[in-house]
Amino acid sequence: MKFQVFKNGSLVDKFTLCGAYVFGTDGISVRRTKIGFKKGVIECVKPNLETAGLALLWPIEGFGKILLPTTCLPDRDRPYNLNVEIARAKLMQIVDKREDWSFLQSTKRFEQVSKEAQSLFVQAIQSISDAPLASKLADESLKKAMVLAEELAKEQSESLFASRGSSHGFGRGCLGCRMDPKQVGNPKYIESLLSLFGSVTISTNWAEMEPKRGRYDFTTTDACINALAKKKVSISAGPLLCFSTAILPKWLVNSGAGFENIREVAYQFVTAVVARYGAFVRTWNVVSGLNVYNHFGFRFEEILEMTRAATMAVKQGSERALKIIEISNPWGEYYATAPNSIPPLVYMDMVVQSGVSFDGFGLQTRFGRNQAGMHVRDMMQISALLDYFSPISKPLYMTNVAVPSRNGPGSHHGDVAGVWHGKWDRSRQSQWIEQFYKIALSKPFVDSVTYSSLTDRKNSTIIDSGLLTSRLDPKESFVTLKKLRDAIFIR
Repeated sequence: MKFQVFKNGSLVDKFTLCGAYVFGTDGISVRRTKIGFKKGVIECVKPNLETAGLALLWPIEGFGKILLPTTCLPDRDRPYNLNVEIARAKLMQIVDKREDWSFLQSTKRFEQVSKEAQSLFVQAIQSISDAPLASKLADESLKKAMVLAEELAKEQSESLFASRGSSHGFGRGCLGCRMDPKQVGNPKYIESLLSLFGSVTISTNWAEMEPKRGRYDFTTTDACINALAKKKVSISAGPLLCFSTAILPKWLVNSGAGFENIREVAYQFVTAVVARYGAFVRTWNVVSGLNVYNHFGFRFEEILEMTRAATMAVKQGSERALKIIEISNPWGEYYATAPNSIPPLVYMDMVVQSGVSFDGFGLQTRFGRNQAGMHVRDMMQISALLDYFSPISKPLYMTNVAVPSRNGPGSHHGDVAGVWHGKWDRSRQSQWIEQFYKIALSKPFVDSVTYSSLTDRKNSTIIDSGLLTSRLDPKESFVTLKKLRDAIFIR
């Protein structure tokens, strides 16, 4: 496939491909593809002739820079007009979601902008032989479509969020946050944490907790448990297992062990941790990111067996605790380039069908970095993603949510990571968090939302993504979440 790229009606001579991947009709990213840009044209070389789409970070005047897809298209020699195809895909998504959400007749106040967006797109199609003109008309259509899409997502979430709240559909721990162990001795930090959140997640890093095989260091985790154990808060912990090189013990990474031995030491580690903290922890994040991170190259059936063994170890050590399996990069962009990986829904369905004993799936949703899965998406895409996972017969837990409060350097810069309604700042972060939380918690199958960090921290995955500054001063987002909590629980 080839796509001509226009800006203000002119073919561009420079264009940076960020977050670009090719996906098939099933939404799964296609492997062994090459995507390049030259002389105003993006060329996608793929291993088959099946219809496919292109997704990439795309600028929309007045809205931001968002990762957007085209529709799935057949191969042809003549290049497509990328501006037109992105507008087409967004308008089609709006039609689909209005039908799914039963908004066909109930959104009269959106009808004018909807008609304008559609009319501009029709004109773009009628002018398709004049590619520069068609691109300008498509750009204008997309600008209106993006506003319409988010307004629809917002209205739908506001309605369902209020309905769920009025029927007491929220649990005490529906708002959660991950705890920074370095702050465990800071009373102001603990006070701020407990003043807002009903659930706190304590990280369990295998590499730090078992620096040598069979020799455990529980010092940090003990301190976190002691700080929270007598508080009115639900304690979560994990991930117990994640097969990313950064979290695996070096003695295991360098051991050359086969699957059977790795499963055995993993089982022993999980058993030891759960035995020590089972009396305090209500929810265990048992396995994280096995759909993506697979350092040892486990085969399909071995991934499933590792998942089963870990959940069994938790169940034996803590019968009543909830067991969560966490999914990294839920849009699945990684599948095109990550070896030994599995598309998100395939892994989720595989775990459910195999009879693994667990209680829900966790989804990581962090935005604001030029890395697979972290490019900024719009709110309708986020809502649609949650709907996409709804047929899975397990609750969803949003386990690691983060967005920045400023534009950062390098991979954190908005030009390559994406921006939402303008450059990131504290006000923008606050607005995004409010909309995201209402969308997530409006879904009856979403149990809770856990934010990634209470405070800004050095070397965080998403720069300045805390709800407080490093000095523990509250940002607008902290105040926004307090208002949201009050709306849920104070009547």
